Amino acid sequence: MKFYLISDNIDTQMGMRLAGIEGIVTHTAEETQQALDEAMKMQDVGIVLMTEKAVKQIAEKVYDYKLTRKTPLIVEIPDRHATSKISDTISRYLSEAVGIKL
Repeated sequence: MKFYLISDNIDTQMGMRLAGIEGIVTHTAEETQQALDEAMKMQDVGIVLMTEKAVKQIAEKVYDYKLTRKTPLIVEIPDRHATSKISDTISRYLSEAVGIKL
């Protein structure tokens, strides 16, 4: 199993490529949704990494996949434009998915 990146900027993509992680840069919500749909079909991808901005573009689609699909795992990662703490993201996800407020 391998990682796959969906990023909104080239800097994050280049950094991940140095670590051996392939991916795509998207700029619009439509591009991001298409990239995620394609990544979810890839048999050899175990984890899809998405930058914070990319997740915000298609948040409902991301949460739908997280709740209905076991694999691949979708993980939101901060990038150079990160505006929130990752713990806030996890808390928000739990609140929306299960109704638990931390």
